[in-house]
This record gives sequence, C-alpha cells and structure tokens, in this order.
Amino acid sequence: MSVDVFAANEQSEYPVELDRWTRLARSVLDAQAVKEDVEVSLLFVDEPTIAQLRERFLGESGPTDVLAFPIDHEFDQGGRSPDEGGTGPGGALSGEEDEMPILLGDVVVCPTFAAKNAVEHSVSLEDELALLVVHGLLHLLGMDHEADDEAERMERREQQLLDRFHRVAG
Repeated sequence: MSVDVFAANEQSEYPVELDRWTRLARSVLDAQAVKEDVEVSLLFVDEPTIAQLRERFLGESGPTDVLAFPIDHEFDQGGRSPDEGGTGPGGALSGEEDEMPILLGDVVVCPTFAAKNAVEHSVSLEDELALLVVHGLLHLLGMDHEADDEAERMERREQQLLDRFHRVAG
C-alpha cells in the first residue's frame, strides 16, 4: 500500500511547512487503515480562493477554514464500457487494474482563516492547521458531523490522531 500526498501552498500570507503537513496526512491515512494505494491533494489557499470554492461547490458565501472534496472512486457505468475489462478491446491487461491509485480527494485549508480560529481558540496556528488537515482527511474517508453522535465520534478521532501524530513532542 502506498499513500501519496501532494501538497501545494497557493497563498503567501502565512508560511506553510508542506513537508510537515504531508507527513501528518500520511500518518493519519495509515492510522485509518487505508488498505489501497491512494492519492490526496492538500492545498493551502487564501481567503478569496476558499470563498470561491465554497460558493461554487456548497452554495455558501464567504471564506471558511477547511473544505474537503472527496472523489468517489466507484463509478456507475451503464451498459458495456471499454474500460470495464473483459476480453474485448479496451479491456485491462492482466495485473493492470491494480496499478492506478485511488484518488481520495482534495483537502483545501485557508491559513488566514485558521489564524483567526487559533486566536479565538487560544491555540497556536500550527495546532489549528493540524486540526484542519486531520478534519479534512477524515471527511475524505467518510466521517461527518451532521448528527451529534457523528460529530462526537469525529471529534474524538481527531483528538486521538492529533495526540498521536501532532502533539507527540508535547
């Protein structure tokens, strides 16, 4: 199993240690027992960019701290599709179907918004960024916080992962 995390810093207001957040993301995905080859994008953007994404994809205005965009790797195909496999043209060659990693999705974090949250929560910017990275990844893996019990479960898992991989030097 391999976990590939592609990170990019597309904002300039706050310095972002891409290697640090990439390592955290890999550790979280490993701890969540991801059994397949996966790819995740981790993007750090400014407030106008995250506000545009939020408006476009969620229909909500204004910036936010983190957005997660899961990519469903189970595609519904009707009828015969050349890439489905089988013996006809376009079928996968022996062993070829396992070579492509599953694209889990994108986690988009806004350090400017995170800095505001950090002040409000009396934590460091690094602690807030770590929480947002973990939170976004758990969303990609199917966790949610719509119902109270789901929110409690997700928050508990976030804290466990942060204690294990972020606060280890504590």
